[in-house]
Amino acid sequence: MAYEAPSKTTREELETATAQELRSIYAYHISVNPNLTTPSIPPTIPKVYEDTVAMHGEGIAQMAVSHYQGMFQNFLVGLVNAKRVLEIGTFTGSSAIFFANALKRNGVKPSGTNKPVIGLDISKDYAKIACANFAKAGVEDYIQVIVGDARKNLAKLEGQVFDVVFLDADKTSYKDYYDTVLEKNILAENGIIIADNTAFDCVTPFVNIPAPVADDAAPLNVSFSGHPERKEFGKAIHEFNEYIRKDPRTEAVMVPLFTGITLIRRLNNSNNN
Repeated sequence: MAYEAPSKTTREELETATAQELRSIYAYHISVNPNLTTPSIPPTIPKVYEDTVAMHGEGIAQMAVSHYQGMFQNFLVGLVNAKRVLEIGTFTGSSAIFFANALKRNGVKPSGTNKPVIGLDISKDYAKIACANFAKAGVEDYIQVIVGDARKNLAKLEGQVFDVVFLDADKTSYKDYYDTVLEKNILAENGIIIADNTAFDCVTPFVNIPAPVADDAAPLNVSFSGHPERKEFGKAIHEFNEYIRKDPRTEAVMVPLFTGITLIRRLNNSNNN
């Protein structure tokens, strides 16, 4: 879920910020290292956001990752010393640019036919925009976008291995993506899955409701401004969350940032107690 650099910058604005706003602003600034050869925020990223808003409006542009989320995910790429990243849901390319920069920092150089970052997206139009943005960012050699049904194209990647898998496409297909990545050994042994948007406002009212969700289940009667209620959508993500929570193959932790990010790692079942 996107937001750009903090909009409150003057002392007067900062002094009127809420504690939560100020915490976010502080975290953003303290996370930007000005001395990195590969910058924390790729230089073209602000323009990617601006162009996405101009073409599709603020509402659609919110599908892109924020600057801070991009930095957070870059840190995870570095933490596992990733060499390859699979992104399911590329949109206009901002997260893929972040990932490519993170791989550069890991010393990865593109070689051979399999590029370091593979993106899957259903939209030819978004893929075209994303590829143009990759070229502007100077990372076109690092990223390949495969257009079509992500479930079918994901299965075709069997035999390739990725250290980081980012789920950010059709939310109701998360379980299918997750199972395919594990069952076809697409995720590296010590790799991680990052599932985005797992605590959307339409998901959290299902707290404490067993999954699968019964037809007569009654989620909390709450409404959050800015996000219309989408009961079926929320139900699907809640069921995915409950599925991975109980899956003996993996361990997961949800980070309550943005609209929820779940980090998932494969377990060695012989040592799983």
